[in-house]
Parts: sequence; C-alpha cells; structure tokens
Amino acid sequence: MTAADYLIQLTLSVFLIVGVYQFYFWCQRNALSEPRQLRLPVDDMIPYRPSWVWIYSFLYYPVILYTNLVIQSPREFTHLAMSFLLLLVLQMAIFISFPVVTPEEWRPERTPKTCSERFLRFVQRLDARSNSFPSMHTSVATLTALHLHSSLGPVAWAFPLLIGLSCLFTKQHYVIDLPAGASLGALTFWIYTHVA
Repeated sequence: MTAADYLIQLTLSVFLIVGVYQFYFWCQRNALSEPRQLRLPVDDMIPYRPSWVWIYSFLYYPVILYTNLVIQSPREFTHLAMSFLLLLVLQMAIFISFPVVTPEEWRPERTPKTCSERFLRFVQRLDARSNSFPSMHTSVATLTALHLHSSLGPVAWAFPLLIGLSCLFTKQHYVIDLPAGASLGALTFWIYTHVA
C-alpha cells in the first residue's frame, strides 16, 4: 500500500472513533431500565491512582490507530473497521438493556490538586458514571490486541493489561467490567475471523 492509502485509512479511523463516541454518549441518555451497581468487596481494595488517567486516555487512541500501520490492503482495513463497528453494536445493546453505573463517591467533589486529577475530572465531565459494564476500554483494547498479535506477538497483550489497570486505578470501572469487556472483544474477534 502507498503512503496515501495509509493516510486515508488513518483519517477514516479518526472519524470513526469520533463518530463512535456519539453512539456511546447516546446510550448514556437512553437506557431501558434503572442503572444498577456491580460493586464487589475487591473493588474497595483497589487504590485510587489518578495518574493512570494518562494511560487510560493517551495510550488508548494511538494504539488503536497503530492498527492502520499493519494493515496490508484497503479490504483488510474495511473488515477491521467492521469488527470495531460490530463491537460497538454489541456494547450498545448491553449498555441500553443492562445499564450499570459506578458509585457517586468514586468521583470525589474535592478540588483537584494535581494535573492528573484535573485531567481525570475533565474526562469524567465528558464520560458519565454509566456505560460501566462491560468495559468498552477493555473490549476495544482486547480486540485491538487480537488484531495486532500477528505482527507484534505477545507484546500486544500489554495494551489490554495496561488499559485494564487504568480502568481500575482511575475508578472508572468495577473489577467485573474487565473480564466482561475482554470476553466481548474476544467474541467480536472470533466473529470477525469466521466472517471476514
């Protein structure tokens, strides 16, 4: 593929990511039932580490976009993009039919003191407490790692591991949200490999 092909794919990827978030936010406003909490005792044992917001936000998008560099053809790009859109549809179905919110106290009202706390507060202003289960960050990271495994090998799994830890340390998710998200990402990849 040419440099122009990669540039076009990268541009389309950015627009797809921005567009996907509109559906994500729509789900936050249109749940079919009252949201529930899935808090377990283990959730209270995990410390609040706001500095992990940088992994949560700034590792996430570049690695997803990196998939454009390992794609060999425009056909492969369209199939890969469709796998992410399929994941979005599955996530939306769960978010709407089984809404889950994180506890109010996980978003402290105190004035942010550090740059990390200020940025996390900004992220939380955009991202409501809902859409917690399953973790979309984890499902997307798992699907991305599965797409990248053939070119990066086992190192691709560092991505969902770090994203999962960032979900917990920023208190954006319950522990149970992570295996559910990883399973949904893996299911989507399985469907992708059997259809593409």
